[in-house]
Amino acid sequence: MPYPQSAPTGLGQVAQQAAQVLYQHRLVSTRQLHRLVTPHHTRTEYLRRQLHTLRKAGFAEVVGRRSTGQTELLWWLTEKGAQAVEAVGLLQPRAYRMSPEAALGPLQEHTLAVVEAGAAFVEHARRLGHECGPLDWAPEIAHYYRDEARPGEELCLVPDAVLNYVHTEAKQRTLLTFFVEVDRTQMTIARLAQKLHAYAAYYEYAPQSQTAKGSRGPRRQAAMPAWRYRYPAFPRLLLVLTGASEERLVRRIADLRSLAASDPALANTPLRAGVTTLQQLRTHGPFERVFTPVLGGPEAASAWLPAALGSVA
Repeated sequence: MPYPQSAPTGLGQVAQQAAQVLYQHRLVSTRQLHRLVTPHHTRTEYLRRQLHTLRKAGFAEVVGRRSTGQTELLWWLTEKGAQAVEAVGLLQPRAYRMSPEAALGPLQEHTLAVVEAGAAFVEHARRLGHECGPLDWAPEIAHYYRDEARPGEELCLVPDAVLNYVHTEAKQRTLLTFFVEVDRTQMTIARLAQKLHAYAAYYEYAPQSQTAKGSRGPRRQAAMPAWRYRYPAFPRLLLVLTGASEERLVRRIADLRSLAASDPALANTPLRAGVTTLQQLRTHGPFERVFTPVLGGPEAASAWLPAALGSVA
């Protein structure tokens, strides 16, 4: 019996790479795919042919989106395409499936903005000789925790993306992990500031060990916080703002810093958090001084971010 085919006969390497990117990131524009998958090509014609091969085989679908006076194509994988990628076994399986309704729905712009933030890291890593590829970030990874301020509840922190990046300088290689939150000016500053609470609470959360069955002894606190089971160091939090003029976003950054500074719940957190605009991130890259620390002094910093109260990485 022949091995199951993960792709239709004749599917090229570029089409397979595009399918993996679509599986990981759910909804991606042609221009974004070109920057992520075929940056060595000056034009998009070859990539477009590969994408239409995917569509003809029933692996991908497309919708149109009006952008800067032109129609831009947005691609996603069908159920058949998702199953083909999963059959290869290279990516962590994801339960989420895109649909035409979702592709045209209210989360369309947010999904594309998250891809755009990740693409900025990929492009600048390529330029700097660092390592970060189109599959080095994953959207919406759940992190469960409990907060002393809300006893009895199991809470779930879901960053817009968790991004891995290898920074190289001379012979020094450093693996950096980032929590990325993208805000399109759709939520209030107070709601955005509340996200900092969740990250601070997750940093502190240490799961309790279970007592032996039938034992009446107290539950004992775990020896280390939950995040240490997943990360060698607590990821830096990067908030990326878009959806308004740069002037308005600068005011929004100042308001966020003011709320964070006046919040007693954040007074002693060692969280490293920085905020920038998507335009600044795309133009200058994450390792220029484009981030304003959310906690601590206002001096601009790179994505390394200074430790406000103590080193966590």
